[in-house]
Amino acid sequence: MKRLITKKLVPGMVLSDNVYAHDNNQLVLPKGTVLDNQAITKLSFYSILNVLVEDPPENLMPANDHKESYASRLRQTAEFKEFKRDFENCASKFKAGIEVLINDKEHFDVDSMISPIYDLVHKGNSSSNLFDMLHSLRSYDDATYVHCISVAMICNILGQWLKMSDDDILILTEAGLLHDIGKLLIPNEIITKPADLTTAEYTVVQTHPAQGYVILTDLNLSDHVKNAALMHHERCDGTGYPAHLKGPQIDFFAKCVSIADVYDAMTSARVYRDPLCPFIAIEMFESEGLQKYDTNAIMTFLQNIVNTYLLNRVRLNDGREGEIIFINRDHLSRPTIKIDEEYLDLTMHPELYIEEIL
Repeated sequence: MKRLITKKLVPGMVLSDNVYAHDNNQLVLPKGTVLDNQAITKLSFYSILNVLVEDPPENLMPANDHKESYASRLRQTAEFKEFKRDFENCASKFKAGIEVLINDKEHFDVDSMISPIYDLVHKGNSSSNLFDMLHSLRSYDDATYVHCISVAMICNILGQWLKMSDDDILILTEAGLLHDIGKLLIPNEIITKPADLTTAEYTVVQTHPAQGYVILTDLNLSDHVKNAALMHHERCDGTGYPAHLKGPQIDFFAKCVSIADVYDAMTSARVYRDPLCPFIAIEMFESEGLQKYDTNAIMTFLQNIVNTYLLNRVRLNDGREGEIIFINRDHLSRPTIKIDEEYLDLTMHPELYIEEIL
């Protein structure tokens, strides 16, 4: 038995203890669960940082069932290779900025870290194209830095979809970039430790929102940015942490960051798989609790995500392929698919779901 961070989990591993939400009242997954793709996604949805699993066989690594995926084709394009270079340049500037923040706080300059992110956002042909490229990036050793940049970019797009002012979009982008600053200062050997964390180590990990807030307190940043570091794991129904705040008590910018944070954690490429299909992530939001998020922000986000895939070809879990021709506003993850001459309304077929964008 050992404790693994969620990002290191692989389908086939078995939970050796019950996993509860952060309010300790809701059972997320029971002991003995054999993890599959959707179970691991559920852990990400609930922001579960690490879990206890039985010692897995050394060769536990599933193979992809299907031929070359959309993500693997995308990675071969010149556009993606340029995006990847620019993203890595952005990451190096962000890391340098964090070094300054740690060692020379007076000279910390958030603008130098934000401008490359805006360059990346403006280079994208469309928001769907940008999301696809973001999530097709393979896992990096410095995963938290990569996640922070991804969340900043998603926040920037969400701010546009919410029709925020340019100034507020900038603040929201900064909030996304710095939301996990507390985790960045936790020693990497604790974050990636394969064995059981000690009580002290586990406390350090769980307190990263408060630590992030303390780091940012005396910097010349918007209070929204500081609150996002403190509150991005809070949920509108009170099931989050560290303070179990409820809707009106949570900064709106932190509410937006929480959506981007969870969506990126769920959909990003993992060691064992390509990016998660957006419709599986949206199904998770719909089934596990839209009430956890600000209604306007989450519905605006999900509706815009879904709309970007209208007329896209997709593969269902039964292997059939077709084209999305109609979005169901009451169940965004279950549109109508045209397969040859047949029109398949997924709301009428609960056993079927969209497995992959083609």
